[in-house]
Amino acid sequence: MISLDNLTVSYGGWTLFDNISFLINEKDRIGLVGKNGAGKTTLLRIITGEQQPTEGAVTINGECSIGYLPQQMRVADTTTLKAETEKAFDEVLRLEAEIASLTSEIAERTDYESEEYATLLHRLNDAQDHYHILGGDTREADIEKTLLGLGFKREDFGRATSEFSGGWRMRIELAKLLLRRPSIFLLDEPTNHLDIESIQWLEEYLRTYNGAVLLISHDRAFLDNVTTRTIELSLGHIYDYKVPYSKFVELRAERRQQQLAAYENQQKLIEKTEEFIEKFRYKPTKSNQVQSRIKQLERLDRIEVEEEDLATLNIKFPPAPRSGQIVAEIKEVGKSFGEKHIFSGAEFTIERGQKIALVGRNGEGKTTMARMIIGELEATEGSIKIGANVNIGYYAQNQDDLMDGEFTVFDTLDRVAVGDIRTRLRDILGAFLFRGEDIDKKVKVLSGGERSRLAMARLMLEPYNLLVLDEPTNHMDMRSKDILKRAIQKYDGTVIVVSHDRDFLDGMVDRIYEFRDGGVKEYLGGIYYFLEKRKLESLQELERKDKPTSTTSATTPSSGKLSYEQRKEQEKQMRKIRKTIESIEAELASIEQQIASYDEKFASATEYNEADYAAYNELKARYDKQMHEWEKACYELELIEEN
Repeated sequence: MISLDNLTVSYGGWTLFDNISFLINEKDRIGLVGKNGAGKTTLLRIITGEQQPTEGAVTINGECSIGYLPQQMRVADTTTLKAETEKAFDEVLRLEAEIASLTSEIAERTDYESEEYATLLHRLNDAQDHYHILGGDTREADIEKTLLGLGFKREDFGRATSEFSGGWRMRIELAKLLLRRPSIFLLDEPTNHLDIESIQWLEEYLRTYNGAVLLISHDRAFLDNVTTRTIELSLGHIYDYKVPYSKFVELRAERRQQQLAAYENQQKLIEKTEEFIEKFRYKPTKSNQVQSRIKQLERLDRIEVEEEDLATLNIKFPPAPRSGQIVAEIKEVGKSFGEKHIFSGAEFTIERGQKIALVGRNGEGKTTMARMIIGELEATEGSIKIGANVNIGYYAQNQDDLMDGEFTVFDTLDRVAVGDIRTRLRDILGAFLFRGEDIDKKVKVLSGGERSRLAMARLMLEPYNLLVLDEPTNHMDMRSKDILKRAIQKYDGTVIVVSHDRDFLDGMVDRIYEFRDGGVKEYLGGIYYFLEKRKLESLQELERKDKPTSTTSATTPSSGKLSYEQRKEQEKQMRKIRKTIESIEAELASIEQQIASYDEKFASATEYNEADYAAYNELKARYDKQMHEWEKACYELELIEEN
């Protein structure tokens, strides 16, 4: 469908792509990965024709249409949401007008046997066929389904596009792109402005889409759920893996080990060859051999290995000063902006050391709640009480926009740092990948990911005991996200995080608060437990809507109470599930003891034992699996007890 042949892109003496080639086939699901600056976005722009390679060519099948969603774009401000979305059907609307015109002309003619009449009928038939193929018959339904899937509400359809924020405007462009149904989607970070529900909807849409998909994303779960092939850009070359992202990571680690071994062997060969040349360079009897070795080095295809930045693995937040046991108490809290009601009835308590997530669709109040907790906004209902000795560090969703673009990277930290920490600013910046000349760059020239890292570095200047993080991973690459996640997991303070990144939240938070339909609901468990439970609740809501309203039933008394047989069966199920829970808890305790035993062994070990580490990793995998089974069993029991 699309063939990239021997592409080279050079800037002065620096080569971004070095003679790369690959083929995109129909229905391919490709994840394009690589370090920031590896050229992922450049490659998409070359495929679309927005940028030309230095050498090589892109060949596109004549019938192939491309739908490209860049990271940033301008959206029209002169129309409504529905009217703007309908622009996706420009061709359909043109055909509609042509069909109407042809139908009118045919109706007025009486020369039924003429060649002109036959030509008109032929044109009308072709236009109608094309109209049906482009989805003209289901246009209204498709627009509604797509807009609702991306998180818009029906009451938004008539709103002016100028009323929507930048993130929602990107969704409008994404909706138009999806409705055009191109042969291939080129998507550059499509999940950056979506909430969890919309991401899941988009995943399902792309999984079942009839065309091809090539996407760039730092959302590991999204890549795993959509793609079946991973292309890595590294040091100007590509490596093509016919597997999803997580499997690619394993295979890449194996490839890197092989590369390192080959690189080390080659370096030894080069070193010995250079020693021989230096030793016998001036001996006439060895001149032929010396020349032979020199030519051998010149012909050698030097192996390159991409450097891995391991220094960043040492990032950690300063120890949290001790706060009171109750960090924040939210009682019957609600918020409205004028006549616009956001949510009400929020009631929960955050205790010291807890790590919680605020999730839900955009506009439901997650950021509003975060800003009320830090004191930026006042609640219009109820009260928020912050506990004793709580010192709050806040990362705003637009944190990178709040920094002065004229300051340098170093100045940004230096102007807010106080005390001894000022002597460690270069170390802190180095930990966040700002080294050498990077610290003298002005903030305005930094990329989105660099600004996010700089804003996070500012949070480390003061020892907070409550971190409120609003979408901290936007624009961060996977390595930076992994580092931040580990730092938060090790942090001994309290954390409130607003995020739509499931992989980032997984294993980090143990309590979820969902903002939905003007209310707030608590879920005790991790993010995947919440998503599984939310899916079941959605199914139950549909079942309730689909149930007949008849007041009589053959099996259930009209009072709504369970019959004796039903109660008996229910109690039997509950006993069985409780027994399962007890069995799993006993196994979890046993596994925990074994893991602790290995931890002690490793702490005092003087040599690496591969068998021990294999057994240790197997235990951890068993523990994760049993914990998942425990959560499922607890949820099943909870469902039965509620009925």
